[in-house]
Amino acid sequence: MTSRLVPAAVLLCAVAACGRSNQPAETTTAAATPAPAAAPAAPPAVGIYVTNETGGDLSIIDAGSGTVVATIPLGKRPRGIVASPDRSLLYVALSGSPIGGPNVDESKLPPPDRSADGIGVVDVRQRKLVKVLPSGPDPEQVDVSADGKQVYVANEDAAQLSVIDTSDGHLIQTFKIGEEPEGVTVEPGGKRVWVTSEADGAVFVADLESKKVAKSVKVGPRPRSIAFTPDGGRAYVPSENGATLTQIDVKRLVPLKTIDLGKGMRPMGTRMSADGKFLYVSTGRSKQAMVLDTATDKVVGSVEAGDRPWGIGVSPDGKTLYTANGPSDDVSMIDIESRKIAKKIPVGHGPWGLVVVEAP
Repeated sequence: MTSRLVPAAVLLCAVAACGRSNQPAETTTAAATPAPAAAPAAPPAVGIYVTNETGGDLSIIDAGSGTVVATIPLGKRPRGIVASPDRSLLYVALSGSPIGGPNVDESKLPPPDRSADGIGVVDVRQRKLVKVLPSGPDPEQVDVSADGKQVYVANEDAAQLSVIDTSDGHLIQTFKIGEEPEGVTVEPGGKRVWVTSEADGAVFVADLESKKVAKSVKVGPRPRSIAFTPDGGRAYVPSENGATLTQIDVKRLVPLKTIDLGKGMRPMGTRMSADGKFLYVSTGRSKQAMVLDTATDKVVGSVEAGDRPWGIGVSPDGKTLYTANGPSDDVSMIDIESRKIAKKIPVGHGPWGLVVVEAP
């Protein structure tokens, strides 16, 4: 029999075929490049920024649409909130002290988490918390200097006012004031800071130049906030347990009159209109938002805003009032002219503080 030689090339191909898998051949491709992160949406032309105390976050409402457009995690118990002078940042008081409230036995509350205390700094354009400044213990409310270089913090558990440098967070100074300080507001002109003391029934005026408390002024029981007329001539301080407002001569630091808001009223938050003609007052458990004519110091309007309205703000055009209603987890949009609620906007849990900010 004659044998036939198989060419080497054919033999090699046959061997290769025997070892070949029946699976489809893999296709090699270049690694996919991750898509760039989408830039945050632009801030609302007018934003309503609401701190949610029990939810630990911030709701951003577009005033034009009346809807929540973003929610930002913040930390424990966000309460007082204020915008920087250029409106690019928000400063929020964060506290690790447990939630108590009137008539609560504080000895039965859990210990405070002091690592949670601080002033959260929120970038309005980025829509995120960018850092937390040291604040001293249990910050409740906060205000900012006209140049944005300092924040002023009411430290409720420590009975003090803290002055913090916003650039690096170092403590500039503290002022010893009355027990349970809450409201803190810079006086027009920027030379003094006023702080209410709930336990003392007084407002303490800290002079930033002399670095001393200039005076304490007696007001009604449980004062909660301070509002100044635009010219800086008068201040109004609400007394939650007295159903009154105390009007104070700012220059002389003496009470001028006590304004009765009516039986059962529990005034808390205050906001002055841009022209100084009206003072808007939230009344907590009384559920009302009240309108005071500052020319006559008479209540000229009232509307049932919601469940325990606290934080309060006014639109830039002066036509709409906003209140943060804690127990019902919503914000009321109130038409000031008709004195009717235009809309209730669901937000986070336990809305507390509120500030109205035009886009930077």
